[in-house]
Amino acid sequence: MSERTSLVADVLASTQRLPLGVQVWVFLVLMPVNLAALVALGQPLGPLVAALAVGALAINGVVMVLDRGFSLAMALPHVALWVPLLGVVVYLLLGRDDIGAAYAAYLVVLLVVDAVSLWFDVPDAKRWLDGQRDTF
Repeated sequence: MSERTSLVADVLASTQRLPLGVQVWVFLVLMPVNLAALVALGQPLGPLVAALAVGALAINGVVMVLDRGFSLAMALPHVALWVPLLGVVVYLLLGRDDIGAAYAAYLVVLLVVDAVSLWFDVPDAKRWLDGQRDTF
């Protein structure tokens, strides 16, 4: 291996530097709940829900490669895509009568998980915009 470590090694090291609670949240809650939108593509507005939910994760894959690990920049796609996603979810839950019980239950979980994430992401995005560009 050269002096410069591999991208995979850098990302893995960055992941391991995250607090354990953050690792659990990201990999056992946040990612699975948002990726589950792919299962609901056939539901009302399912493609839009999936595009917004999974789109933020996909963009963060690019951010992670560019930053060679986790950074506050990863909050930006969450804010940009999940704020509108929450609006779509609220519309589906309150404004539609063609939502089945299982899909509604998933939407509630998605709403709660992404709202909690945004609680942290909005200040993180501001810190990144204010110049804090370190990688964890």
